[in-house]
Amino acid sequence: MTDAVKVLVLNGPNLGRLGRRQPEIYGHTTHAELAHQCVAWGRDLGLDVEVRQTNHEGEMLDWLNGAADDGTPVALNAAAWTHYSYAIFDACAQLTAPLVEVHISDPHQRPEEFRHFSVVTPYAVEVVAGHGIDGYRMALEILART
Repeated sequence: MTDAVKVLVLNGPNLGRLGRRQPEIYGHTTHAELAHQCVAWGRDLGLDVEVRQTNHEGEMLDWLNGAADDGTPVALNAAAWTHYSYAIFDACAQLTAPLVEVHISDPHQRPEEFRHFSVVTPYAVEVVAGHGIDGYRMALEILART
């Protein structure tokens, strides 16, 4: 049997408050429950999934740079950084393995116009948006196929 492919699921600011933060938009699943589910979904797909969350942009950049250096596939929900961080844009440009952009809600259906722009999309093999927590499963399925 071959070794499982390592995949990072990276979550940006405020996603550590899942389950408490605007559940009408983001649902009732906590970040801990999401992480557990992603690991289980990954196992079923032959992936070794590690889930991380940070509110600190520099830490996210370090994780993305490490993924670039190691050739690690990434499912990224950059949260607010999606819409304005050129540092995240530059870090995503360096990735050598597939990147899937994930959004719990659909930014294009949100009323705030700033959400309609993404610095991640130019580097993503696919964008999964508006499927709630299940979007992470879909992202892992995409990474398992690529």
